[in-house]
Amino acid sequence: MRKTVAALALGLGASLLAGAAQAQATLTSIKQKGYIACGSNPGLAGFGVPDAQGRWAGLDVDFCRALSAAIFNDAGKVRFIPLSAKDRFTALQSGEVDILSRNTTWSMSRDTTLGLDFPAINFYDGQGFMVKKKLGVTSAKQLEGASVCTQQGTTTELNLADYFRANKLKYEVVAFASADETFKAYDSGRCDAFTTDASGLYAERLRASAPDDNIVLPEIISKEPLGPAVRQGDAQWSDVVRWTHYAMLNAEEAGITQGNADQMLKTSDNPDVKRILGTEGKYGADLGLTGDWAYRIIKLVGNYGEVFEKNVGQGSPLKIQRGLNALWSKGGLQYGPPIR
Repeated sequence: MRKTVAALALGLGASLLAGAAQAQATLTSIKQKGYIACGSNPGLAGFGVPDAQGRWAGLDVDFCRALSAAIFNDAGKVRFIPLSAKDRFTALQSGEVDILSRNTTWSMSRDTTLGLDFPAINFYDGQGFMVKKKLGVTSAKQLEGASVCTQQGTTTELNLADYFRANKLKYEVVAFASADETFKAYDSGRCDAFTTDASGLYAERLRASAPDDNIVLPEIISKEPLGPAVRQGDAQWSDVVRWTHYAMLNAEEAGITQGNADQMLKTSDNPDVKRILGTEGKYGADLGLTGDWAYRIIKLVGNYGEVFEKNVGQGSPLKIQRGLNALWSKGGLQYGPPIR
């Protein structure tokens, strides 16, 4: 019996060690295969969506391109894998994708029970509601007895139940498997209201049959810190993902842009700028990357502010205000720890 227990213990230990060794190999595997497998939203304007020619665009898409730039000095070595909300975590856990960059909320249960890590928050969001103007509703607290379209398998569905229960309101949930089905059902009149992250409301309103006939209600009913997710057990890959986001924030704060990165590389005497661009210190080596890893990100993709404005901000059809996603120095929550 003791021998059997000992054998089982040894077998379990070997299995755990093998799993840990496999998990630690993400960056090496990416370098060997020559691309990043990026789990993406198949259709959320501003965050992740391919056009008719298969060209992907969005805030989350550009984050994977930033990783590619840091690793390969080429922002194009990414394969975007479209994933539904239901399938996204399984795809990451199984190794089908190297990273999930798909407007995913960081929550305690996802962090502690799914074998995942959330290295950074690249968009602070919150859940809201959209209704037709003709409904005559100006507040979510007026949705007593309403039917609400939502997507299955998301925190959105859970938050919806919490909000109506807390406000002692009755409602009917109309749930669908995909985001596309959910919005089309609302747009066709199958429900009174549509709920998702506020950023998603603005994105989806653009493709409504009559966008101006819809309004976003003022209430934000949840905290939705959105960001990339990776598998637990690979500290190096988590660090690469985390510091890619922080490098983009630090670049914006330091005034380094796609347009001036080369000039600042040559002429700046600012110690922070020199560390970001890789002319001082060996911070890239600590990540398993080259010394100019952050310069590559900025030059090939842009700093955080540039990527935000292009995809979801004033340079995009969504025209979302920076708000909570402004730099900490401008009243927001985006704060990059120093590269030093």
